[in-house]
Amino acid sequence: MSESISIILDKAVAGERLTFEEGVRLIGSHDLIAIGAAANAVTKRLHPEPFRTYNIDRNINYTPVCSAVCDFCAFYRPLGHDEAYVLPREVLLKKIEETVALGGDQILMQGGMHPTLKLDWYEDLLRDIKRHFPQVNVHGFSPPEIHAFTKVNKLPLREVLERLKAAGLGSLPGGGGEILVDRVRTEITRGKVLTDDWLNVNRVWHELGGRSTATMMFGHVETLAERVEHLDRLRQLQDETGGFTAYICWTFQPDHTDMSHIAPAGAFEYLKTQAVSRLYLDNFPNIQSSWVTQGEKIGQIALFFGANDMGSLMIEENVVAQAGTVHCLTLDTIKRCIREAGYIPRQRNVFYEYIDATPATEPSVTVTTSAPERQPLPVVSAGTF
Repeated sequence: MSESISIILDKAVAGERLTFEEGVRLIGSHDLIAIGAAANAVTKRLHPEPFRTYNIDRNINYTPVCSAVCDFCAFYRPLGHDEAYVLPREVLLKKIEETVALGGDQILMQGGMHPTLKLDWYEDLLRDIKRHFPQVNVHGFSPPEIHAFTKVNKLPLREVLERLKAAGLGSLPGGGGEILVDRVRTEITRGKVLTDDWLNVNRVWHELGGRSTATMMFGHVETLAERVEHLDRLRQLQDETGGFTAYICWTFQPDHTDMSHIAPAGAFEYLKTQAVSRLYLDNFPNIQSSWVTQGEKIGQIALFFGANDMGSLMIEENVVAQAGTVHCLTLDTIKRCIREAGYIPRQRNVFYEYIDATPATEPSVTVTTSAPERQPLPVVSAGTF
């Protein structure tokens, strides 16, 4: 490890903020072990508790119809396509019922940017869900969808978000972030929100008291510096609002897309990028592992490279699956991965509050900290967003 990299890592471990230039130095380094060790040290400082978390939800894609054209997407269909659909309400409610029966407390609901569905359709959908399942948080509608709602309905962003919140929207997912650099976004997609507007959807949502997650899909046409620029834009907004609960990154999945000629990034690049993200995003409380794209083993190893959360059981997933990546883990497997890493598994909600019973210390787990259980984030009623 070079001396300059060592100095940067020591700075991050000590809790000092990294500069953009230091982030670029790290992302360009090949010293995966040192970067990972530093990210793990930061994670243990932020999360000294003997637990690592997971949640149970279902990714319900209510429609693949989309007015945008994204070269990296194998899921979308244009309006009028033979494979276009809008899920019937009874089918969607049945999916939620199945999720609740499996112990889930949330649905991740996203679709394409449907060009004809009006805002009252979405409001009716949310009210119907909350009427049948008041205990379920709707983690729904990515920033590109929300931005598209403003165009289809010719309404201000704040009004759109206020109406969705009143109808029962609980939190916003971080989908459609890709790389938050306009050069990249204009190269890989047409008709989709650019960087400032993606960020502003989250900004206004946070101003309304809402919480959201942030993502990065990397390993395609972006430069290493542009990955750090993406992180920098997220960090700036988090400084401003504090509304992000977690960050998740994953590698571009090229199969069956118009970018299938691009060789996918491997586990080395995934673990390094996640670790650098942990070091750079000093104001993000949580990092999720992406076992959905990386599989069980790398998803587990990610717990030593900056992640404190194994993500979701994900009862259903359609978008990444369309690109040929299908990794399925059972709840028992997720818990085993956490235990083997030396932690006690705990179920949490989207706000990172524990929602299971406090477990007794499990004899098979070796815990290296005696720190007390962390306090959860302030309690927020999912039904009030």
